[in-house]
Amino acid sequence: MISPTHGANITYFVSPHGLGHASRAVAVMNALHARSQARHFEIFTRVPRWFFQDSLTAPFTYHSVLTDVGLAQETSLREDIPQTLRHLHAFLPFDRAVVSRLAQRVKQAKCQLIVCDIAPLGIAVARAADLPSVLIENFTWDWIYAGYVREEARFDGHIAYLRGVFRLADYHIQAEPVCAYRAADLVTPPVSREPRTSKKQIRRQLDIPRRAKAVLITMGGIPARHAFIDRLAEARHVRFIVPGASRTLRAQANSILLPHRSRFYHPDLMHACDAVIGKAGYSTVAEAYRAGIPFGFVPRAKFRESEIMAAFIRTQMNGIEIPAARFDDGRWLDVLPDLLAAPRVQRRAPNGAEPIADFIAELLD
Repeated sequence: MISPTHGANITYFVSPHGLGHASRAVAVMNALHARSQARHFEIFTRVPRWFFQDSLTAPFTYHSVLTDVGLAQETSLREDIPQTLRHLHAFLPFDRAVVSRLAQRVKQAKCQLIVCDIAPLGIAVARAADLPSVLIENFTWDWIYAGYVREEARFDGHIAYLRGVFRLADYHIQAEPVCAYRAADLVTPPVSREPRTSKKQIRRQLDIPRRAKAVLITMGGIPARHAFIDRLAEARHVRFIVPGASRTLRAQANSILLPHRSRFYHPDLMHACDAVIGKAGYSTVAEAYRAGIPFGFVPRAKFRESEIMAAFIRTQMNGIEIPAARFDDGRWLDVLPDLLAAPRVQRRAPNGAEPIADFIAELLD
């Protein structure tokens, strides 16, 4: 393992599709930084800079670069397929001049390794820079797009191209819940950011009584105006925390509405609550799993990852499925007593970020 006096600069290409990939990347970077204080990260992404400023303990340089198309979204639960195809046609195949410029930038930063959280551009840049690449994923985009081929055959060419790029990664790590198991150098438990502040302190700051039940409502980092906010007062003995529901911190009856970016670290909120309700995206599932709290999860009808997440929640967590329509109008309040009655699970397995950090540290040694 590299000593603190011989740290390495590492490049990280992060998919900007939601905040789940950035959350996973931050967890790994923080674990790596804990092993060598001298490390510096060069982060290439369109995820907002503030997300890394708020979450990352390591020093970093931010590069605003489109690293990935992912899926265009109409809402947090519904994708826009025509817009996704337009973005893919513009993005693929990679522009050789762009890849060459990015490779030069990475070499000038004296990086020794490129890590990609499903952003395929990073793999191409690693090849051009003659640097080893590490792919970290629980799915790849070729697998996701294959779920839409029946309704839109134009995905076929993009699937073949991306499959070829992903296969060029020198090292392959899969993080549970894994959507499609493939030959991998490492498979880890779920990867999540760790809390920083105790449950007691967070509740005190939010003025939540010690014995009150608290529920986090989250759509995975996407601001949302929920039609059911006024109905939350029906569960008057429960306190609800709703990130992304207000421009400023605002108390409304038994609800605490927070801005998209607030002074509260999201994993702290998760660990301070007794249950979570929201979209079953990777970071929410991983952080709820780590906290051991029950999950009232809302699946996405056409998104292939959603089925895998639902199966994982049912078998590895305490969870209740909430159809999107029942979530939107607040009828999920009917199952809230059952959700809150489910026990908290004590986790013994390590955070998946730890074995990933060990793996990468050995590569750099």
